[in-house]
Amino acid sequence: MIQGKKFISPGTWFSMIYPSDWSEFEDGEGSFLFYNPEHWTGNFRISTYKEDAAAPGGMNYGKDSVRQELKENPSASLVKVGHLECAYSKEMFEEEGIYYTSHLWVTGIDNVAFECSFTVPKGEHVDEAEKIISSLEIRKDGQKYPAEIIPIRLSEIYQVNEAYEWVTDTVKTQLKKDFQGLEEDLQKIQDVIDSGVLSPKKKEPWLAFGIAICTILANEVEGMEWMTLVDGNREVPVLRYEGSEQLIDPMKLLWSRVRAGETCEVAEAYKQALIHKPPIITFDYYDPLFTSR
Repeated sequence: MIQGKKFISPGTWFSMIYPSDWSEFEDGEGSFLFYNPEHWTGNFRISTYKEDAAAPGGMNYGKDSVRQELKENPSASLVKVGHLECAYSKEMFEEEGIYYTSHLWVTGIDNVAFECSFTVPKGEHVDEAEKIISSLEIRKDGQKYPAEIIPIRLSEIYQVNEAYEWVTDTVKTQLKKDFQGLEEDLQKIQDVIDSGVLSPKKKEPWLAFGIAICTILANEVEGMEWMTLVDGNREVPVLRYEGSEQLIDPMKLLWSRVRAGETCEVAEAYKQALIHKPPIITFDYYDPLFTSR
């Protein structure tokens, strides 16, 4: 059984478990990068490629990718990592006087192929990477999965940052005041709403203000942490009280009220979140400190 954090890829193509002391970092498009920022033991990268399951031979795409790598890469050999057959190869390089080894595994499950690499100082082991690879699972199209809460991904961090920046700029433009992400800024959000500049038919501005309110909560209340909610087609940032199953969904803070034709009282929404009342949502989910099947 593998212990660690769970990662579900944007678009929910696949999931994997990575070490609890690792984090996700920015990488090239289509590639996901993970490593331990406190004690670096190597860079783990994973890229995925998906074939239409209904296409001729589509469900063999993963295995075909392994065979193709073995055919085209003379240094590759067939190995088994967990339950997965992989085409494995490695190469060494030098950078600033230090020698490194890049280990590469190409593997696949049904219509999904994976390219995984682990770059480490020369001579270091690859156990951490092999444990991640052995935890790989695909999420099949059309199959319903239970809602899950996982450590916040970069994609949701970007969403939170973009929303906060938009709110900061909007408050500055409309009120000529600074927005600092503190409780005193709740009235500024209310003033912008009361000015009537937000359309009740456009979700994005209301969601941005909901995220801004959650940012204030995260700044003011100890124990709040951003997480990612994956629920069907919804992949969104939510707030969680550390160690609790109660979540604060930014969309429910304001937009759900607007859509229902209700009046938006920012201070009241904030107060309700503080005392663990709706719009907090609670449901059964897998904990991010997850045990793989």
